[in-house]
Amino acid sequence: MQNLQIQKANLQNLPDLQNVGRQTFFETFRDTNTKENLEKYLNENFNSGQLTKELNNPETSFFLALINNMVVGYLKINTGDAQTEFKIHDELEIERIYVIKSYWGKSVGQSMLDFALHFARQKNKKTVWLGVWEKNIRAIRFYEKNRFAIFGKHAFKVGEDIQTDLLMRLSLG
Repeated sequence: MQNLQIQKANLQNLPDLQNVGRQTFFETFRDTNTKENLEKYLNENFNSGQLTKELNNPETSFFLALINNMVVGYLKINTGDAQTEFKIHDELEIERIYVIKSYWGKSVGQSMLDFALHFARQKNKKTVWLGVWEKNIRAIRFYEKNRFAIFGKHAFKVGEDIQTDLLMRLSLG
């Protein structure tokens, strides 16, 4: 995508990360979750304390996607013990790839995924894995198009609602 830049986020980017995180999650899931559950999830996961803790974790990396210096999406990568499951040394978790809705279909998500795969290869990871909500058909198709395959499931809590994420994996070998 023309003019797209992907840059590592740090504590100075906290307000941008909070804003894009809240906006993209809300836009993606507002039609399929209650307002109360969304608000609870957003308040728990995008408050300053939680994001500061994650930004300070050396095994978690956030990246912002910018077009003409405007944040249009973000990526969160976990390695080692920061991974939400498995915690296998030669695996990398893509915990989040989110894009502002008005930029869907403009290759921002693909560019961030390509960036994440390149990052994984640079870190000598053999496998990249992620969780995607079983009802997020658009995202599942996106990952399948990129050769990810379903290998399991896990629970994911949005507010008080326990949902099922499909676990998807791509071998880099």
